[in-house]
Amino acid sequence: MDESFIGMSGGQIVHEMLLRHNVKHVFGYPGGAILPVFDAIFNSPNFEFILPRHEQGAGHMAEGYARASGKPGVVIVTSGPGATNIVTPMQDALMDGTPLVVFSGQVPTSAIGTDAFQEADVIGITRPCSKWNVLVKDVAELPRRINEAFEIATSGRPGPVLVDLPKDVTAGILRRAIPTSSSIPKPPTNQTSIGTIGRANQANLQATIGRVARLINMVKKPILYVGQGILAKEEGPVLLRELADKCQIPVTTTLQALGAYDELDSKALYMLGMHGSAFANLAMQDADLILALGARFDDRVTGNLSKFAPMAKLAAKEGRGGIVHFDIMPKNINKVVQADEAVEGDVTDNLATLLPLLDTVTETDRKVWFDQINDWKHRIPFAYDAAESHEVPKPQTVVEELSNQTAHCKEKVIICTGVGQHQMTAAQYFRWRTPRTMITSGGLGTMGYGVPAVIGAKVAKPDHICVDIDGDASFSMTAMEMQTASQYNIGAKWLILNNEEQGMVTQWQTLFYNKRYAHTEQKNPDFVKLAESMGVKGIKCSTVSELPAKMAEFLAHDGPVLLEAMVTPKEHCYPMVPAGAGLQDMTLFKSKKEVQNQTAA
Repeated sequence: MDESFIGMSGGQIVHEMLLRHNVKHVFGYPGGAILPVFDAIFNSPNFEFILPRHEQGAGHMAEGYARASGKPGVVIVTSGPGATNIVTPMQDALMDGTPLVVFSGQVPTSAIGTDAFQEADVIGITRPCSKWNVLVKDVAELPRRINEAFEIATSGRPGPVLVDLPKDVTAGILRRAIPTSSSIPKPPTNQTSIGTIGRANQANLQATIGRVARLINMVKKPILYVGQGILAKEEGPVLLRELADKCQIPVTTTLQALGAYDELDSKALYMLGMHGSAFANLAMQDADLILALGARFDDRVTGNLSKFAPMAKLAAKEGRGGIVHFDIMPKNINKVVQADEAVEGDVTDNLATLLPLLDTVTETDRKVWFDQINDWKHRIPFAYDAAESHEVPKPQTVVEELSNQTAHCKEKVIICTGVGQHQMTAAQYFRWRTPRTMITSGGLGTMGYGVPAVIGAKVAKPDHICVDIDGDASFSMTAMEMQTASQYNIGAKWLILNNEEQGMVTQWQTLFYNKRYAHTEQKNPDFVKLAESMGVKGIKCSTVSELPAKMAEFLAHDGPVLLEAMVTPKEHCYPMVPAGAGLQDMTLFKSKKEVQNQTAA
């Protein structure tokens, strides 16, 4: 029995359990119902507490921290509105597989159900947006429940969990010993608890991997479609590179997996999907074997499902290819796209088993496939009409400048983004080379994510350059969190691509709504003055000619800094796969000269 907690309050037990789980940073906002916990952690020398300006900011900071560090982000908020304000970050974390451990205050157990001040059914509200949640009803339960929270948040596909803490539980004193097993943290298992492979024996898994190896050794036009699951372990990207090199397979990644594969490698196809590269999309459609590694066939990736992967589906019918899905979540298998082979379990572990079974393929063996891909790369690259030196820059130019000026240190640069057109421009024009360097809201698409997320990333990686590439509309939703960075002297960087509109929505309105710009143009503050009022250095760039110097100044500044780059409005992000279209039916960029020639004809 463990007697070490006897005489501790519930709040002190929470503090002790955070120490046992090696928590170094906590994000949160106090309130009456959670005060016993805040009092217990007050001035703790063991971890740093970051106070945001809003609980949503705390949640997104914790997400950025988790994504950059690989460790769970920890959030502490009060009851009622404090807890409901954390719902968006929890749903965001659930969809993107980000480990969060959230502690919420609650009214005393005797008041639950009475509509007490700042009472909310937090368990009911967060059940759909968490992997697991629990209401702790007795102080003796705390160690066990906190252990469960950390284990569940980090096991399998990571995600958010919530522990609801009534005030009488955190203020109460533990008077008896508890089982030792309840107070010792368990390491995350990363085991798949349910599913075909979870129930089957190891022999069945080996047989599946053997069949996959024979397919890879047989096919002519394979492609690796890589999702964030490859980043679950440090060895994942290493094994991915080994697989691509050994078998000469081109690699395309999802938005969340950017950086998992070095884009300067000749086999890199960059991101695929709605705003992915044309050559990645065409390669997916033409491949006879698609190897999906830790990806979930999101609708932004597949386009029209009936038109998706026609050559792989044909190859499967003829017994010479198909779609293979590696995933740790059984429920993701066949949820969107029917897999011809499903390899359930840890992606990295299964890749390690697969690699020795594969034949070595030379560049000559794969020449026909790569000749086709290189032709697509040559004919339909990412492209745009650049502005003149005296003009306002295009957003693509700004991102390219950032990428070029950080080219020598990509392994030390983390990019966060908000959500919108700037997010896709960042994905297209920044060259991704290092794992865990792209942090963005992919599944939920939360505007305002980037401003706080970059703070969390910088807290996790203080020796890295951490930049939020944001749009003026997305930035404005959480701009007040700059003051958090200022208060704690966190050297986060915000790069605003200011087109004075909601760029992605206006693109759709231009293309599909006859240029009816319904409520998508907003009046912005002076972002430089706003930053300076919060103790953040502000810089403004208005022309192409001054961009290099302004970017260099921005990157060189040690403290929190904002660069407002004015960019061309109504600039579209291409390629674009319209709703209902297949990946091959992209709307491609046309230069001014091409448009003029078509008009003249």
